[in-house]
Amino acid sequence: MIVTRPDAARLEAVSEELADLLIDTVDGGASVGFLAPLDRAAAVAWWKERAAAVATGHLAVWTAHDGSRTVGTVTLAFPDKPNSRHRAELVKLMVHRDARGQGLGRRLLAVAERAAVAAGVTLLHLDTETDSPAERLYRTAGWTVAGVIPDYAANPSGVLRPTTLYYKYVGARTESVASPLTR
Repeated sequence: MIVTRPDAARLEAVSEELADLLIDTVDGGASVGFLAPLDRAAAVAWWKERAAAVATGHLAVWTAHDGSRTVGTVTLAFPDKPNSRHRAELVKLMVHRDARGQGLGRRLLAVAERAAVAAGVTLLHLDTETDSPAERLYRTAGWTVAGVIPDYAANPSGVLRPTTLYYKYVGARTESVASPLTR
């Protein structure tokens, strides 16, 4: 597997492949913000819309390729507020159903965590559907449960489900965020 970090133009160029991955993820039952069946045009448009945030540095996206297609992705969302530049949100960690069970999710998670440290981030957070397969990955990767919110989001079938919030300290913690970080 090759993992790359596309710039905004490249993200738009691979939006069709990322749309296929997103559709597979939703069809597989993962709660990543969309209802099934996910329209392909809507999935492509959603990925293309991310390009602007990549260009400004508010999002960093990594994609994993098996040679012929995109089989995984992970994103870090960086806040734009001065008091929160020490943290980032891990979003949209997805692995195609055909590529699961090979450690790709763990590898993408590690790539994002290392990149967060390199960007000066010391605290990561995420949310995931409670009792989902993703929870095992986060717990075994050292993430800490912060709490559970009932009826937080609908799963792809439209049923309201609880979500579990996680956090993880990465890098060197400091008591001050006075100077803005560069990404």
